[in-house]
Amino acid sequence: MWTAAIIAGGQAKRLGRLDKWALNVGGQRIIDRQLAVLGGVAEHIFVVSSDPHRFRSLGLRVCADLIPGTGPLGGLYTALVRSPTEHTLVIACDLPFLAAAFLRYLATQIGRADAAMPRTEDGPQPLCAVYTQNCIGAVRAQIQRGQYRMSALEEVIRVTHVGPAEIAAFNRDGKLFLNVNTSNDHLHATELTALEPNHIKSERRY
Repeated sequence: MWTAAIIAGGQAKRLGRLDKWALNVGGQRIIDRQLAVLGGVAEHIFVVSSDPHRFRSLGLRVCADLIPGTGPLGGLYTALVRSPTEHTLVIACDLPFLAAAFLRYLATQIGRADAAMPRTEDGPQPLCAVYTQNCIGAVRAQIQRGQYRMSALEEVIRVTHVGPAEIAAFNRDGKLFLNVNTSNDHLHATELTALEPNHIKSERRY
């Protein structure tokens, strides 16, 4: 069994502190688009947030940050500690174009490593990655040292990277890792949904 944890603890300063997960993309909130995909991938799904009260209407399990003020690394730590399974798919809340086929493939690549992580031409994507429970101690140690950069994790855990050539088969339209950090990103994501085939739009509504 697999667990999916959506990390939604950021302050979204570049979006005027709007809830990124609640932004409308193609007629749906980003989190609803994510849940439509994750429901076919993971047995358990929950949200990690610094403010759990915002998610009461979703009907999802919501876990408060165990170590507040430590950014995405703290969100990852909470996700792993609260996960009921050995493997946890950790997803940022601002990725509206997740693909179930890619996430399933990613999960098969972990092997004996501690994590399976995409590496695009822009670099590693630690907030769209699969982690094992073995990572908990290393993540906690990083936090205790005050090293909150997600990129520093690769120095202390064993990571299997899924590179651009492998990703390309699942990312022909180039939007798989598009994240919504700014108003321009939001506009771009909305424009891209106009190009989605009708059957994909229909599947995401149900």
